[in-house]
Amino acid sequence: MIAVLQEKQEEAQKAANIAFSLHLEATVGSGTDLEKPAPLFKDALTVVSPGQTFQVMARLHNMSGHWLLVKNAEVEGGRDWIRQTDAGEATIEPGKYYYANFALKVPADASSTRPYWHRNNPETDALNTIDNPTYQTLPFPPAPLQVRVQYEIIERTRNNSLVPETFRGQAAEKQGPAGEISATVFVPFTDESGKRDKTPLLVAPAFSLSLEPGEQVLPTQDGKEIRVKIGVSCNLTAAPEGSLRLELPAGWRSEPDELSVSLPHRGDKQDFLFQVTPGSLHEGRAEIRAVLDAGGKRYAEGYTLVTREDLGTAYYYQPAVQRISVVDVKVPKDLKVGYVMGAGDDIPTVLEQIGMNVTLIPAEKLSTEDLARYQTIVLGIRAYDTQKDVIANNKRLLDYVQAGGRLVVQYNTLGSFGVPVDFNAGKYTPYPATLSRARVSVEEAPVTILDPSNPIFHSPNEITQKDFEGWVQERGLYFMSDWDSNFTPLLESHDPGEKEQQGGLLIAHYGKGTYIYTGYAFFRQLPAGVPGAVRLFVNLIASR
Repeated sequence: MIAVLQEKQEEAQKAANIAFSLHLEATVGSGTDLEKPAPLFKDALTVVSPGQTFQVMARLHNMSGHWLLVKNAEVEGGRDWIRQTDAGEATIEPGKYYYANFALKVPADASSTRPYWHRNNPETDALNTIDNPTYQTLPFPPAPLQVRVQYEIIERTRNNSLVPETFRGQAAEKQGPAGEISATVFVPFTDESGKRDKTPLLVAPAFSLSLEPGEQVLPTQDGKEIRVKIGVSCNLTAAPEGSLRLELPAGWRSEPDELSVSLPHRGDKQDFLFQVTPGSLHEGRAEIRAVLDAGGKRYAEGYTLVTREDLGTAYYYQPAVQRISVVDVKVPKDLKVGYVMGAGDDIPTVLEQIGMNVTLIPAEKLSTEDLARYQTIVLGIRAYDTQKDVIANNKRLLDYVQAGGRLVVQYNTLGSFGVPVDFNAGKYTPYPATLSRARVSVEEAPVTILDPSNPIFHSPNEITQKDFEGWVQERGLYFMSDWDSNFTPLLESHDPGEKEQQGGLLIAHYGKGTYIYTGYAFFRQLPAGVPGAVRLFVNLIASR
């Protein structure tokens, strides 16, 4: 009940401020010239860090038609930030402005402005963890700083004259309504198009760390060194020097042990390289964490700006971690694979990490590339939707299969929702097949191997039911609904309560070669390092 009453009181105060035509704005900057061109967004002080000094200027415009007595002006959310205040009591005549200036310094223990939810690993965590239920109805937590001004409306005397200097202590009939008005502290800026805009002032740590790559897949048979690149950026001028190191699994070591970091200016960025030698490798998960010790603090996460015109500005935080999936997978060393990117995925990177010989073939070179030099060619997700040269060279790809090559085609779409290409209308498969919107959304949905004797389930890796465990987000999408008898379905899976779906993995012999269509979501599974999916995809590429 108290919360409801407080909410109603705040709503009534907002209504009163509107009725009195009072307008308050608070901005980061110096001086009182709000018409001065704002800096570009990348140069504006949109985010501050502990130790940062800056100024906030508040301007109250009295458009009420009454004299106004400003009783007090203060910064809320940052009382311990104040170094100096110029915000005295004053009477403001109609149409005039009241100014208050504050010099602030972000304290060492200031909390970062971050979403009230998080996922430690977006690849495997299906749901966000809510850190602060208070903000569950809001898109983001409130901005950290607000300026609040308390005021009274000065009533006129019987002879219609104002006596502001004798206002204090006068009879009640000369005192008007009292209230308060608040405004979020914003940062003005100019966007790339030259349009002036503003964003709430946010708080972030002095340093941000990120690792590349963020995910890594290692085969158990390979004990070679891996390279870890750490990007460090600084958001504070005169930031303290620090020492950068890696926290490694037991038995692993890095060269060097640590590196010195000196980024003296706000906006400085630098990459640091470590060579990591893994210890004994067994299938499972491991993590490499980057840690920067500077100024008596430990930094072990990175933050990224996320901004959209309709959503505002926020910083997305992630641990400075490289997640490693160690996979027991057999890889043919002499197999040459060509990969044509579609809408974009990380499968080629994962294949290279496990030791496969992968060459990216630009779609525009399909007409001239010597396709015969590859034993297998893989088309990335939605290649027909996004690469017109794949369409133009589809016959050349089928001729490659007919001559003895293997073509693995990953999912495409039906051409709706703005996509210009209908896979069915194009008839790109070697034998008739009908693409549908069928999918299996439940990643734990049971999978049945329909043709257990097929070499795809035996070479070079033995595939069992265990290989369908630990999948992420979904099984697959855009399965075939009908197909020519020359196609053989290899797997069946379906969501609970729905009909069987056998069109997610089809194989056909065409001439001397092999054509494979798969709607299974390998583009999600391989970057997440799902062991069974890695083994099965290698088999799709390599089995003979």
